[in-house]
Amino acid sequence: MKRIAVLLAATALTACTADEKPAKPPEAPSHSRMLVLDTHLDTPTHFDRQGWSFADRHTLADDLVQLDIPRMKDGNLDGGFFVIYTDQGPLTAKGYADALVHARGRSDLIDRTLGAQTAQIGPARTAADARALNKAGKLVAFKSIENSYPIGEDLSLLEEFYRKGVRLAGPVHSKNNQFADSATDTPRWNGLSPLGRQWVAEMNRLGIVIDASHSSDATFDQLLALSKYPILLSHSSLRSAHDHPRNLDEGRLRKLAARGGAMCISTVFLSDMNMSPVRAALFGKLERIGTLTPAEQADLNREWRALDAKERMWAADFEAYMKMVLRAIEVGGVDHICFGADWDGGGGLPGIEDITALPKVTERLKAAGYSDADIEKMWSGNILRVLAAQGKG
Repeated sequence: MKRIAVLLAATALTACTADEKPAKPPEAPSHSRMLVLDTHLDTPTHFDRQGWSFADRHTLADDLVQLDIPRMKDGNLDGGFFVIYTDQGPLTAKGYADALVHARGRSDLIDRTLGAQTAQIGPARTAADARALNKAGKLVAFKSIENSYPIGEDLSLLEEFYRKGVRLAGPVHSKNNQFADSATDTPRWNGLSPLGRQWVAEMNRLGIVIDASHSSDATFDQLLALSKYPILLSHSSLRSAHDHPRNLDEGRLRKLAARGGAMCISTVFLSDMNMSPVRAALFGKLERIGTLTPAEQADLNREWRALDAKERMWAADFEAYMKMVLRAIEVGGVDHICFGADWDGGGGLPGIEDITALPKVTERLKAAGYSDADIEKMWSGNILRVLAAQGKG
């Protein structure tokens, strides 16, 4: 594609007389004019922090958060899926009940936080909603569930969360649960459990997109085979870039593409995670940051940055990330790649540390010869296509 462009440019120059200048081609739409979505925003972890506002600008120097409304505008992140995440607990009636309380509370927190900024951001439940909000100059807020553990064994709860606006959900997180095997646990079900197969059917009935990130290979295979509609991976990396079970292999990416799905590229697991005891302790504090005072939050940020200066969490950077992105596009095709960097959930690398770096991704894709139309497919078109493809009944 790039070679053709060079040849065409050379032909145009040759056709000009000595005193003529070649006609300047019209400028292609820039990153700022594209509809840009991310499928996995863990920022709701910060929504109940004392003295903190999603509407205010924060910087990496003074705050751990990677995403806020002003920086969404800086990086032209038009929106995405705000995550209802629940940590894995015991597979017991009490464990399920406690998790359900948490998930309901997190869903309500997202609604309250974004509802306080209705002039700038609006809720979306359909692809048409996203486009309408964007046309109106507003940011786009979908909701998703990471880990269906809080559903317990009552699949009717999926409909409750559907009514609350959830349009994307994954069965499992870092440990096996009642629905499926995780990519990072010892197999229990060899894929989906019997209840997990019913979960797939109910997801299809409701029209909630299935998210296969965090699923084991066997779980992925069964999700792909059983779902009547295309599925997404909301935040996954390519296993050929780093051999880790959390990542998707190229053969499965091809199968995903053949079924009309899409893989949203993450910035995590391009190396092993350097989870030292000190880092693990800081992650523990981060997970309960909503209970910390502003002074304790500031201490956490200082401790985190001091540790970053001594040891990096990931042995990868923007260059490694873009190498993987380009390979994923080569394997899956422009109709089956999207982006979900795992902002505020462990994502971010040197050179792509928060969402203000997103225009750099578009710049690299353009330099690699991809058209603006293809790039916009990857930023949002493929996500909205999969969302729109979900049927009912």
